[in-house]
Amino acid sequence: MSTAVTAPVSQAGGGSSEVLLRVENVVKEFPVASSKLFRRSTDAVHAVDGVSFELRKGETLGLVGETGCGKSTLARCITRLYSITGGTVNFNGRDITNLEGGALRDVRREVQMIFQDPYGSLNPRRRVGSIIADPFLIHGMLDGAALKRRVQELMELVGLNPEHYNRFPNEFSGGQRQRIGVARALALQPKLIVCDEPVSALDVSIQAQIINLLADLQAELGLTYLFIAHDLSVVQHVSDRVAVMYLGKVAELADVDDLYGHPRHPYSNALLSAVPVADPNAAAQRERIVLIGDVPSPINPPSGCHFHTRCPKAQELCVAKDPALEPKFADAPSHVAACHFPVADGEDLTEAKAAIEQEDASDVGVDAVLAGLGDTPGFASPVREEEAR
Repeated sequence: MSTAVTAPVSQAGGGSSEVLLRVENVVKEFPVASSKLFRRSTDAVHAVDGVSFELRKGETLGLVGETGCGKSTLARCITRLYSITGGTVNFNGRDITNLEGGALRDVRREVQMIFQDPYGSLNPRRRVGSIIADPFLIHGMLDGAALKRRVQELMELVGLNPEHYNRFPNEFSGGQRQRIGVARALALQPKLIVCDEPVSALDVSIQAQIINLLADLQAELGLTYLFIAHDLSVVQHVSDRVAVMYLGKVAELADVDDLYGHPRHPYSNALLSAVPVADPNAAAQRERIVLIGDVPSPINPPSGCHFHTRCPKAQELCVAKDPALEPKFADAPSHVAACHFPVADGEDLTEAKAAIEQEDASDVGVDAVLAGLGDTPGFASPVREEEAR
């Protein structure tokens, strides 16, 4: 297990200097179960591996990375929907890592989450009014006419018709359902809202409405957001700072202008090269950085820098040593990257060639996962069948 450092909090962006959330060396592992009697499994999926960052009041921190890099798992660790294997989560000056019962319930009044799927996150058998009212009932805050009035105020706040209080979720569009999720998250007036890909399941025009709604609510209520997304253009638009994750680790963390203008990690450069450009002339002149293979298996991540199996600048040091998350070149202290050989301004990564032999990471990842599934009843592992021959 590696030790990460907490990236310093800059004064740029839309937030204050007061730290609301501090995540230190958070680790989350999921054990790989074995079906054999009297046999313990020592394997685990390393979903989050030593992540550290700070989030100050009133700011938006964007969190990006490929599917499976640990973004949503980290979000669920922060909100304590998952227990944490290692590390600490400090919220508003209080360690919430091991809180339980009433103490944890009190924290959840101040930390809420907007889920990705506006269809799956709402109970189709319950009316919208009762869904939004749940937080008040759970915490014993309101009831009767006062509860109904507050729920309708929340519906109006997020742009829904309060008269639709008694409708079911299937009577709303996807964008309207996501607004219901936003209203539920706002019910208890939280300080932090974790937005887990809140617009990825929506049409582009509806995405813009939800993003503008979140921005307006942040300005009006002083909210703090952890915003998870795949769309780098959306993240650039909404974020004050951006963290890039790869295979459970933070690869780079910087103010939004620094990361998009001067990316230091090869993986950040590859992600940004895939962002569509509206100008066809500019798009024609830009070369895409194509990474080999796929993300390795989190059951058996590579040694040293996790990205070395796909990195165009990989060298022997990358295999042997895990790089520290720290400033590179003359960058500001708030701009940190975990790379032994960072990318300089103007450097062309399409011309770079790794100094080590790289396997196809997709094959390595598939073999590891299949080997882990080999003990599952009814599953015939082609890896083990080949070994048996």
